[in-house]
Amino acid sequence: MAQAMRPQSSISLFATDGKPHPLQDTLVAVTLVLGAVAFVTGFFHHLHLLSSWTGLIGIVTGLYGQFISVTTRERTALIIGLGASAIGFFLGMAHGGLFGGWLG
Repeated sequence: MAQAMRPQSSISLFATDGKPHPLQDTLVAVTLVLGAVAFVTGFFHHLHLLSSWTGLIGIVTGLYGQFISVTTRERTALIIGLGASAIGFFLGMAHGGLFGGWLG
């Protein structure tokens, strides 16, 4: 019965293997926040700079998180954040792009 008494210290919210994954958890949180911001601001025409840049950064962090993710829970949350970031990025690009007329 000793195997049932394993200490549960610093286990990640998204880890199913029982090990801490601080970098992956940080990338998941950043991707989800950036995805939410990009998604919400993508529906407002005058916020295209914010939605396109946060969407682009969310896509990059989400892809890197997918590259180094360890568990299925991390990958699932990253895909949700990536999807929201992509939608916000595409809406921001459709409303004016990354620079919004500042360049040429």
